[in-house]
Amino acid sequence: MLDKLFIDGEWIAGGETLPVIDPATGLEFSRVACGTAADIDVAVEAATRAFSGPWRKTSGRDRAQLLHAIADLIDARIDTLAELEVRDNGKPLPEARWDIEDTAGCFRYYAELAAKLDDQQGEAIDLPTSDFGSRVFYEPVGACALIIPWNYPMLMAAWKVAPALAAGCTCVLKPSELTPMTALELAAIAAEAGLPRGVLNVVTGLGAVAGQRLSEHPDIAKVAFTGSVVSGRAVLHSAAGTLKDIGLELGGKSAAIVFEDADIEAVVEWVMFGIFWNQGEVCSATSRLLIHESVADQILERLREEAERIPLGSGLTPGTLLGPLVSEQQLQRVRGFVDRARSDGIALLTGGGQPEGMEVGYFFQPTIFVDVPKSSELWREEVFGPVLAVRRFNSEADALADANDSDYGLAAAVFSKDKDRLERVARSLDVGIVWQNCSQPTFAEAPWGGTKQSGIGRELGPWGLQNYLSVKQVTDYQSARPWAWYLASD
Repeated sequence: MLDKLFIDGEWIAGGETLPVIDPATGLEFSRVACGTAADIDVAVEAATRAFSGPWRKTSGRDRAQLLHAIADLIDARIDTLAELEVRDNGKPLPEARWDIEDTAGCFRYYAELAAKLDDQQGEAIDLPTSDFGSRVFYEPVGACALIIPWNYPMLMAAWKVAPALAAGCTCVLKPSELTPMTALELAAIAAEAGLPRGVLNVVTGLGAVAGQRLSEHPDIAKVAFTGSVVSGRAVLHSAAGTLKDIGLELGGKSAAIVFEDADIEAVVEWVMFGIFWNQGEVCSATSRLLIHESVADQILERLREEAERIPLGSGLTPGTLLGPLVSEQQLQRVRGFVDRARSDGIALLTGGGQPEGMEVGYFFQPTIFVDVPKSSELWREEVFGPVLAVRRFNSEADALADANDSDYGLAAAVFSKDKDRLERVARSLDVGIVWQNCSQPTFAEAPWGGTKQSGIGRELGPWGLQNYLSVKQVTDYQSARPWAWYLASD
């Protein structure tokens, strides 16, 4: 089935296929169908037909049962799914298992919100007159295009599919061509759980073909996209022709600010986590580090020691903490940033290339540059790899100015023992997410998204459900005489 498209509840053979590469070896281990624009049209037709059928009128509680069933089946297959995620993406197996656990948790969270949605329908609005009564209803927006990235393949699918289904929408899911495998498994799981035909369709293929057609399709009511800023602009442009509702979760160049009173050992652990987790292939990675000059040397030495101890290897090898980058193209992108920084004379603290003896596969060392100029592309542009750029500061105002001087505004982290300063800095950062004395914790219950070029809208929490709901006002006249309210006011 993995070389087929899942459309209208059926596995359909495509024409051409795409290779699926294991990043640890650089070798093909599977193939998937390369969906065309015509395949997208068929999938959108199926989703539109399913939305117009009984699915649109299902209760939130009925949809909740299906979402719980999907979560149960994910949990039952966690070992298989996690291993598939490793072979597809390269991440260490323990990380992949956490991702799959979070995937099931996301479906359960939105199952609970779906069940509560029934009780919110027809809620009365408080009006300034008794002549009228007004109520609000929440209705699914329609057939949705869900386009997801390669860094958290199944989890990113859940972030979109779960709230869309909870709301009563139908979906066409287009995974990244680099990591399509678990999206296809999700289709099989949804079918086994009893999801009606056409409610979830999965089309694998190239973004420039399948993704573009999906985002521009006139019968798609909502586009939800996660990926790069460049791709996000293309999706926005494609969707603009029919003025679709759109959500974009894009890139970041997040800053971590370390003040002089911070717990140094805790800082080292969280900074390492913030940039080297998932090989740094994280949109919210705290890839810019601002350290107070009084503790900079001490922290940098500890970071160098710990970075050089990180075990690299295949994600399936026990003990691996840093796997390969996702593809040859991504490896070359990261290497390009590093090579240009070295050519520009920026000081390299550690790393900077492929590990000795690991030339097979897409491995790259944990890398730290220090005293990086603010004008450098290394400081300003998203590398999306295990590369940390460091600067020093000597005042809170300088740290805030440097942190906010970015085209992105997704996330930031602040480290200090001073609670007042933590709150003051958090409120002054121009980002959508602020972590205090930590980096990267993510919860299905909390909003996710950023400002500036980091995207449009918020995912997760009740905000994620609202993305797929249209709000309808129903107002009725409750007086016995038409126009009496108007005449009385004359």
